[in-house]
Amino acid sequence: MSDRPRRPVRLPGWRLDRAEGELDPAVQLRIAHDSARALVRRLRDGDDDLVERMVAYTDEHGLATLAELWSVAGPRSLPGTLWRLSLLRAMIRESSAGAALMFRRGVDALATADEVVAGAAEPAGPDEMLRLADDVLHGAYAGDFAVALDRAAAFCRVCSAGAAALADAADGAGDDATAAEFTARAARLDDSAREFTASARLERKGSLD
Repeated sequence: MSDRPRRPVRLPGWRLDRAEGELDPAVQLRIAHDSARALVRRLRDGDDDLVERMVAYTDEHGLATLAELWSVAGPRSLPGTLWRLSLLRAMIRESSAGAALMFRRGVDALATADEVVAGAAEPAGPDEMLRLADDVLHGAYAGDFAVALDRAAAFCRVCSAGAAALADAADGAGDDATAAEFTARAARLDDSAREFTASARLERKGSLD
């Protein structure tokens, strides 16, 4: 990978707005679907090196290129799901320590199998979060897509519960700003979990396009 500085990944509310005036929205949406199908087809044909090159390119250049193509698509579509998986990985890479904290607190708060489904190694620290993010994205491109989406959904559910617990703790300490931040984060993670689960169901039916 190049030693050039990486572009920062900006995640305002886990959402990047589409630039205006570039393409007709219908044309851009068609390109998003066509490019996602072409990429996944080539990856499933066994081009392992392409997986590594794509992940490396995203790390080096940020999410701008993917945003232009895929962020316009709905969350329960192939390009929209790929985009949100990449966005989730970027969030973890931006603050692996924060992700680890939410995950650990979520594990303590939940009595479900989500921790196991997500597949994070123990103890779940920043390095384990980074490996989990890479594993899920690689699995989506080169493995069982539905399983990768189930793992992403489980991870989001655990972190959502953790963020809610951190919000409660901050509220109890009188830190309204932190409580509001974690409450909003919990809601976004919960939304992501639902979308990933819905996309996994569609993938198993052969309907995720």
